[in-house]
Amino acid sequence: MHIELSKDKRYYSIGELAKAFDVNASLIRFWDSEFDILKPKKNAKGNRMFTPEDVKNLQLIYHLVKERGFTLEGARTHLKEGQKKTLDKFDIISKLESIKVQLTNIKNEL
Repeated sequence: MHIELSKDKRYYSIGELAKAFDVNASLIRFWDSEFDILKPKKNAKGNRMFTPEDVKNLQLIYHLVKERGFTLEGARTHLKEGQKKTLDKFDIISKLESIKVQLTNIKNEL
């Protein structure tokens, strides 16, 4: 699972993220209530607007819970104890996945 962040975009709606992660918007709202690391802004209507940093944190939560099978409590503990180290590893994995996609595209063009 890899989400491309636009350099020009400052906020992402919950609907955009639900589609990108292929989950229900209710799951993202639930994670927002469960993880202090997420701090979306709310617009005048009360809709959550997620920053690129929130999106990166959602990717990390998704990775821990959905891909690695952490419980919510386990993911919270993991984030609190080793947040910097975990984010660094996750950033490296994300960059490698992006490079893999690029290399695959180049290979397919040959």
